[in-house]
Amino acid sequence: MYETDFWQIIDETRDAADGDPDDQADLLVERLVQLTPDEVIDFARLFEARFQRAYTRELWGAAYLMLGGASEDAFDYFRCWLIAQGREVFEGALYHPDDLAELVPDFDEDEDGDGEEFGYAADEAHEQLTGLPLPDLGNNQPRLPEGVRFDFADSSEMAKRFPKLWEIYGD
Repeated sequence: MYETDFWQIIDETRDAADGDPDDQADLLVERLVQLTPDEVIDFARLFEARFQRAYTRELWGAAYLMLGGASEDAFDYFRCWLIAQGREVFEGALYHPDDLAELVPDFDEDEDGDGEEFGYAADEAHEQLTGLPLPDLGNNQPRLPEGVRFDFADSSEMAKRFPKLWEIYGD
């Protein structure tokens, strides 16, 4: 599977789900079970590579503001949700996390930002196809996120790092 195929599947399921994260996860499983088990593994590898790329302190800080706090698990689910938003939003957020204010202007912290089910779609599809769990992809997450550590609870630091997001979600 090529990267363009990966993003096409993401876009198709997001559009069909009308932006609902839970519906998109269900549609993604339905779409993936139409592939071969090897293609599902390829999809999972591409997903995991993006999931790891998004493990940065800057992005975690943005998620912290948008969600009103973000534990490690919440940040994992946020990264899954971010991938589900498509390539433009994903790459834009990685390049400059503060741009999430413009990339997802209709963000609703009660409905958005949690892509937990989306993150398990390849696992579920592989199990439906083969009766076996998805094999270990060998992509272990680093112990610490990339980037310089800063205090998410420091209002002045957060306002300086994320002026656009701070204007919307700050104290």
